[in-house]
Amino acid sequence: METILIIVIVLGFAGLAFFVARRFKEMEEKHKGDQGLLMLNQNLQGMSQRIDATTRAINERLDKAAQVVAGVAKELGAVQEMGRGMKDLQDFLRSPKLRGNIGEQVLKDLLEQFFPREHFELQYTFQSGERVDALLKTDKGLIPIDSKFPMENFMKIMKADSEGERDGLRRDFVRDVKKHVDAIAKKYILPQEGTVDFAVMYIPSESVYYEIIRDDADLNNYANSKKVFLVSPNSFFYFLKVIMMGMEGKRVEAQAKQILEVLVAMQQDAGRFGDVLGIVTTHVTNAKNAVDRANIEYARLAGKIDQVRLLK
Repeated sequence: METILIIVIVLGFAGLAFFVARRFKEMEEKHKGDQGLLMLNQNLQGMSQRIDATTRAINERLDKAAQVVAGVAKELGAVQEMGRGMKDLQDFLRSPKLRGNIGEQVLKDLLEQFFPREHFELQYTFQSGERVDALLKTDKGLIPIDSKFPMENFMKIMKADSEGERDGLRRDFVRDVKKHVDAIAKKYILPQEGTVDFAVMYIPSESVYYEIIRDDADLNNYANSKKVFLVSPNSFFYFLKVIMMGMEGKRVEAQAKQILEVLVAMQQDAGRFGDVLGIVTTHVTNAKNAVDRANIEYARLAGKIDQVRLLK
């Protein structure tokens, strides 16, 4: 809009200059030699110079405006490209299998950050043939962890136009989540195969997780009643932290027990060494006493020998 206004002003100045020049030429033909006309000519030349300067300034401003417009167009192209990338990602996430693969990979990366490989298994198969995404090994039992990504109805909720439509879609979303909870509770909580009496449902999206727990205590309570704990990437991080600290505490406790056993053994060895040292000390004391008596007897004998020598 500003560019159009500038162009109109330039055209106006050009038209005015043309009109004045034409009138001046007509007057010059009629009134040659008129001193006033000469002054008018001088003023007109000055005005023409000022118009030229203004035109140059406007042209420079138009060039800068064109550069700005070109930059904006470039940024707009980048935004459009980003929008196409987001659309491609959304299309990618429409596939339940691909979403599942993403969730499993994120789950694997988190577990590897906290535990050595011998403390967990991926894609563990139970005797029933059911396969869980991950199994965490603790001294209390095996903790089954399964990744679920209830995305379809969540996306519909986000795109809903009215509150009534959103409420209906949310009921569908809650029903989907409950189905996942029921399946996890039935398939993976198997104490007869060494699992603990609960399982973890990992939801690899914070926004989906908050939609589950938002203003709906019933859904969370339902999951708890089935002994299925719902976790997001953030809450799962702290869950793993607690498990790791528990394992670390057990390891320290085991090491402390070993140290105590070593100390007890050392104490027993020290007692036996003390007994032996006591016997050795007794023997040394007896030997010293015997040496002292021998010295005394030797001194007496030497004295008698000296007396016999003096009798001569």
